[in-house]
Order: sequence, then C-alpha cells, then structure tokens
Amino acid sequence: MVTPDNWQKSSDSGGGQGDACVEVGHRHLHIAVRDSKVPTRATLTLPAEAFTAFIDGLANEL
Repeated sequence: MVTPDNWQKSSDSGGGQGDACVEVGHRHLHIAVRDSKVPTRATLTLPAEAFTAFIDGLANEL
C-alpha cells in the first residue's frame, strides 16, 4: 500500500506534548489513518465517503 506524503495531526491533540492523537493523510479517493505515537506501524485506509460518515457519526455522539 502507498501511504500519503503529508500527514496531518489535529491541533486539538490530547496530552501535554500533543502526542495522544491519530494522524490522517489524503491519498486520492481514500483517507489513511495512523497512530501518531508509532507512525511506522500499519495504517488504516478508508474510502473518503466512509471516513466522512465515521467522523459524522462521532460528532453526533458528542
């Protein structure tokens, strides 16, 4: 799998160092997600529509 070149971390990351977060990267029609504490481990890749639905679902729970 090809991973994105540019990863983005939320500016609202937890922890004192801002390191308790996931990072997302855009890759064509997919969104890749990885753990910011161990970026060399596996990534989760979702179609953009599925990622949007996931985030919308989280927002509705807050």
